[in-house]
Amino acid sequence: MKTIGLYLIAAALMLTSCEAEELREQPPNIILFLVDDMGWQDTSVPFWTERTPLNDRYHTPNMERLAKQGMKFTQAYATPVCSPSRVSLRTGMNAARHRVTNWTLRKDSLQPMERDHDSLEFPMWNVNGMSPFAGDSLAVHAMPLPQALHDVGYYTVHSGKAHLGAIGTPGAEPLNLGFDVNIAGHAAGAPASYLGTENFGNGQVDNAFAGIPGLEKYYGTDIFLTEAITQEALAALDSVVTTTQPFFLYMSHYAVHTPIMADERFVQKYYEKGLDSVAAKYASLVEGMDKSLGDIMDYIEKKDIADNTIIFFMSDNGGLSAHGRGGEPNTHNKPLASGKGSMYEGGIREPMLVKWPNKTEPGSTSNYQLIIEDFYPTILEMAGIDSLQTIQNVDGQSFTSALTGEKEYAGVRSLFWHYPNEWGVEGPGTGAASAVREGDWKFIYFHGSRKMELYDLAADIGETTNLLEQHPEKAKELSKTLSDYLKDVDAQMPIDKETGEKVEYPIEILGTKGE
Repeated sequence: MKTIGLYLIAAALMLTSCEAEELREQPPNIILFLVDDMGWQDTSVPFWTERTPLNDRYHTPNMERLAKQGMKFTQAYATPVCSPSRVSLRTGMNAARHRVTNWTLRKDSLQPMERDHDSLEFPMWNVNGMSPFAGDSLAVHAMPLPQALHDVGYYTVHSGKAHLGAIGTPGAEPLNLGFDVNIAGHAAGAPASYLGTENFGNGQVDNAFAGIPGLEKYYGTDIFLTEAITQEALAALDSVVTTTQPFFLYMSHYAVHTPIMADERFVQKYYEKGLDSVAAKYASLVEGMDKSLGDIMDYIEKKDIADNTIIFFMSDNGGLSAHGRGGEPNTHNKPLASGKGSMYEGGIREPMLVKWPNKTEPGSTSNYQLIIEDFYPTILEMAGIDSLQTIQNVDGQSFTSALTGEKEYAGVRSLFWHYPNEWGVEGPGTGAASAVREGDWKFIYFHGSRKMELYDLAADIGETTNLLEQHPEKAKELSKTLSDYLKDVDAQMPIDKETGEKVEYPIEILGTKGE
């Protein structure tokens, strides 16, 4: 009997060991929580060296919770507007290379504000967005991130905003880009309405294309869009959380994009703070988004899968500030300059958090500089995909070593932005421009005026003092770095209407000065 007992104990220990090994080998679940138009300061989590009045305005307890459990990135970047960031995230390509450089909507057509610009003729960029098919006109064909994950066994769920392809194109449908489930995603980049009582804009005559699809069960009910797509996303995960199949949830909120509408669950406290009506409604949009994050975190904890679930939190561009926000324009991202649509920091620097269980140090902060296309190789590496044959050239670089604390920012890596387009709203730093950051130096080149600006971000995060004249050699060096990159990826440039010639690369102007 003693021998049998020892055998049973040994067998039990062996079984436990095998189960533990199987758990270790199981690919992680991955949640990518993307917010639309959320600025660097639209949160109670400070991403600067100090708290600001804006951090005290907003209430985002679940972002605070995620920051305590994971790592906060203070120098994370996207592009100035939404579709370019979303395509870069899915392809690992810089916007200059994939050429979806502006927000998509109408098939085969430039945006109206691009067609009638007073001084520039804009290139026919990839206005149709992404395509799952090679050869599609005015679209970029690439191996989408969700497709790569799907092909190795992930259950892939899209919930919320897509905005990856023009109306009537294959890329407008997330199911064509590697997702098993599409909840509420289509061609439009903003909802006609956030309210279930208004059927999320369906039935409106003037803005019919922006009615949110697939949520008919909520029509006429008192539910906010942010809540509806969160509930649907978690319901979609119910079928796999009890299995060994890993999932990829792309929780892509329409919030906090316009129309700025009150989430009645949260807005009253902001009225009582004395905020104007628009600012109070905006703050309620932010808090509703934060509740969604908390609901998802609660869900994975309740399902006992939190220890094998990675969570990314990111925004697709800087916070709206040039118009429509209430208060003084171009101040909503202070200390950063400007906002959405701009090459200044307010238009491209994002709030970013990552929790990688047993990898990221809880409550840690990283100053590692990264850009939106870096998510692609990072997530593939986390999922154990190390030999993917992509169609596209991947510009992004994995930042897993930063997440594990193995390195901060070693050496000087160049980060590039390219926007040969017109956003349509006037504001500081908006409009056609290109930029590069190396270390603490940032160089900006404005296509229309040919104006160039140089900033030391370590000393001047608000980009208040142009150092071009004080540091001409650094300006020339960075202008060459930017020009060489744009040439290397065959970036599109506008045409100057007065001369009929393509806008020069910055080195072609700066390189001749003083010679």
